Amino acid sequence: MIRVYNTLSKSKEEFQTVEPGKVGMYLCGPTVYKPSHIGHMVGPVIFDAIKRYLVYNGYDVTFVINVTDVDDKLIAESNARGISTLQVAEEMTADYMRNLDAMGVRDNIDHFPKATEYMRQIIDFTQALIDKDFAYPADGDVYFDVTKVSDYGKLSHRNLEQMQGEGGSTAAQKHSPFDFALWKSAKPNEPSWDSPWGKGRPGWHIECSVMSGSLLGETFDIHGGGLDLVFPHHENEIAQSESRYGCPMAKYWMHNGLMQASHEVGKVGGRNTREAKTGDLQSQEEGKISKSKGASAFRDMLQEFDAENIRFFLLSTHYRRPIDYSVERLKEIGAALDTFYRFFKRYQRITNENFYQIDAPTQRKEGNIDPKNDEFLQSVAEQRNRFLEAMDDDFNTGGSLGVLFDLLRTLNKFTDDNKLETGKPDVEKVQLLKRAATVLRELALTLGLFRNPPKEKASSGNTELVDKLIELLIELRTASRKAKDFSAADKIRNGLAEIGVALEDRPTGTEWTIERTF
Repeated sequence: MIRVYNTLSKSKEEFQTVEPGKVGMYLCGPTVYKPSHIGHMVGPVIFDAIKRYLVYNGYDVTFVINVTDVDDKLIAESNARGISTLQVAEEMTADYMRNLDAMGVRDNIDHFPKATEYMRQIIDFTQALIDKDFAYPADGDVYFDVTKVSDYGKLSHRNLEQMQGEGGSTAAQKHSPFDFALWKSAKPNEPSWDSPWGKGRPGWHIECSVMSGSLLGETFDIHGGGLDLVFPHHENEIAQSESRYGCPMAKYWMHNGLMQASHEVGKVGGRNTREAKTGDLQSQEEGKISKSKGASAFRDMLQEFDAENIRFFLLSTHYRRPIDYSVERLKEIGAALDTFYRFFKRYQRITNENFYQIDAPTQRKEGNIDPKNDEFLQSVAEQRNRFLEAMDDDFNTGGSLGVLFDLLRTLNKFTDDNKLETGKPDVEKVQLLKRAATVLRELALTLGLFRNPPKEKASSGNTELVDKLIELLIELRTASRKAKDFSAADKIRNGLAEIGVALEDRPTGTEWTIERTF
């Protein structure tokens, strides 16, 4: 049984879909005015893994991520660069899509609606709210009247006294300072569309209400987004959608923690504040990585770190917790990943089969194991169950990755104990290893990991010369070990490790791998 934490109820609930066997899932996407940074990849990677796990459990999932391509920030960027908002949006959307491709996410998303493609539906939606007396026009603008909604604030668990209205130059036009814009009248040299209230453009909140409802229905299953969107964005989406349709907008509201600059909130920008905690919006907001705080472009990050390294990092924490970002942490994740890659090479040496070509089960029920009193398979089956339990408990990817490491250690120990790389290995033992490796691949794929081999890591400078120098050092180390000069042998091994070269002693000799470059 899958259980999901629902921000609306502030509790974990049994996952029951609107339509049996089907899931509609909507994730708020970016406003495309600047290149994507790593914070923009958090939601897509997390909810991509959630979709994969739901599909693995037999659900038919429709996954939607929107693109906000008309907004104040886009207009400001357009003016600063002296180009149209359309050109800015197209450039930045292309950048976002390339990054999703790199992260293995894009092909798993079913729809990428753009706000400008839904202008007619937005206008119709706004008019429907006016007709039902939930909204009112005012000098070319249209506002939603929050006082007409008795349970406004139910998602963020705030009352009106704890909220802030938009205020500003439009405050005098509002019935209440808490009312928010559904439609904004056009200003000179801004993009605009014809409407019953004059030329203008939509407010931010109504765009998502329209796109999600158009693609997933009046009530759908999962609405996701960052913790910073709970209020006002998601709160206002609920008010709009439920006022128009008279039914719940989404069954489960899921919010991921924000990307932090370090273990202490506020390091970006020079402030040090309290540690960020799960569900604590204020502390997470203070340290959130964002464009305004100088976050580097994600495309630049991909030059330094493999996409799988970054994906593994993003999934290594439970999605509701803040993610502590640092280059050191990414390097630690990379080193941990290398332990899996070494096993994959080991597996191929033993079985003459490519780990990435293992035909693993794609459905949960197909992967069940019958250990038949075999102690090794019993351990593998137990670890598979632990993995599934972690994912069933509110998609705990951090816990499930911990189980993958346990499973990896079990496989390596089994290989060592049965000397599968020495002489002629026991055929039955090799078959057991293959069965267990199939489980590893099955579970990893539910997280979108180890889908393809990693790119070879090239060394800088003259590659042939580097290879020869490393081989020479290995020969010197071998000679030192034969002469029982273990101090010298260890010094060579440790020195190579410090510069990113890993050695692995095998019956057939010592093999080496460049695990990172400087």
